[in-house]
Amino acid sequence: MALAALDVYRDALREHSAELRPEILARGEGALSPEPFLAARTVQESIDINSTHGPAVIVSSAGMATGGRVLHHLHRLLPDPRNAVVVVGFAAAGTRARDLVDGARTLKMFGEYVPVRAEIADVPHFSAHADAGQIIDWLRGAPPPRTTYLVHGEPTASEALRDRIDRELGWTAVVPRSGEAVLVR
Repeated sequence: MALAALDVYRDALREHSAELRPEILARGEGALSPEPFLAARTVQESIDINSTHGPAVIVSSAGMATGGRVLHHLHRLLPDPRNAVVVVGFAAAGTRARDLVDGARTLKMFGEYVPVRAEIADVPHFSAHADAGQIIDWLRGAPPPRTTYLVHGEPTASEALRDRIDRELGWTAVVPRSGEAVLVR
């Protein structure tokens, strides 16, 4: 998804979109892909990153670190105190990212425990998710559903949003229990 978004920006650059700031347009592709930038689109390209040596910045969209290619990079980088892992955005409870932010000394990956000696930095407020006010504003533009199901987020935040939807929109909102099946008609 992150690479698809990068492609949208690259297309905007090629089309000289008026929505882009002039200094970005002036730099062209270099603004989005400075050398030696590599967008690893395939599994093999991602694996190849692990065989590089020297300083590097690896950006992954798998922010919760629950699966995907990022696990291979973490597996290799976490034991080395010369490395840093920056967790950007919200890290949900029960994820490896949250464990890192909370100071885990080891993480289990690929059936083994990996020591965490790398520096861990947390940047929690940089998120692409809408906040409650933005969600309410977005919902206001929709026809009222029979029921609104809140299935993403921490339980206390979901419950607070449920109450706000009820209070501000007058809609029935529900936070289903984990594993609960709901028939949607």
